[in-house]
Amino acid sequence: MALPPDRSQSTTDKRAQRQAAEQNVFMREVDDALRQDEMEGFFKRFGLPIIAIVVLGLLALAGYLWWDHSRKQAVNERAEKLIQAIDEVEANNLTAAEKHLTPLAAEKGDANAAAAKLMRAGIALRQKRNADAVKLFAEVAADKDAPKPYRDLALVREVATNFDVMDPQQVVDRLKPLAVPGNPWFGNAGELVGIAYMKQGNEKLAGPLFAQIARDEKAPETLRRRARQMAGLLGVDAVDDPKTVSGAAAPAADGPQPAPPAPQQ
Repeated sequence: MALPPDRSQSTTDKRAQRQAAEQNVFMREVDDALRQDEMEGFFKRFGLPIIAIVVLGLLALAGYLWWDHSRKQAVNERAEKLIQAIDEVEANNLTAAEKHLTPLAAEKGDANAAAAKLMRAGIALRQKRNADAVKLFAEVAADKDAPKPYRDLALVREVATNFDVMDPQQVVDRLKPLAVPGNPWFGNAGELVGIAYMKQGNEKLAGPLFAQIARDEKAPETLRRRARQMAGLLGVDAVDDPKTVSGAAAPAADGPQPAPPAPQQ
């Protein structure tokens, strides 16, 4: 005969389950309350510094964006003034070009400023103000913030403009770093250094240097021709292919031979 179910045991199990569920709910509420208290305590302690950091970060970002926009706008304005100055120079309005270039040249550490000084120096040369041109070239050459190509150009132009009154050794000392094959200014700087060697009576250095310039295919043809003539004058053969001189074929061997041109110094 089956025994009837123990109702007291079933009731006890249900009561235990209900108490366990209530306890879980209570624990979750306590845990949520603790977390809320921790967050409130955290914001009370660190809320203001965090807000200050966020605000400062936003201000810094806004400041950078404003600075970057202003810088780009200023660069564009300087470039426009430089273009206007170039147009004035091409139109031979040198006085108007100077007005555009003077404020640009007064700035430092900018390619436009260096270019403006170089243009002002070129205007000074056209107006026969060599001393002013030399001063401007020297300023660009000595400006460490200017781009190196501009500094090298300014150095070559400064020495070339002032060559007649410079000591030959000073010319060599200043331009020798540029007077090496592979340098963009090898031809121009090398020619000046070669002439300085000749002034010193050092033909053993001048002749080979002129020969190197004559063989430099990147140098202007007029410069190579002068260097070839100077090398020949100093007894150095600068012609690699005897059948061609300056890219033109030599006359046939059985034809009349024209007299060679006299060397130009």
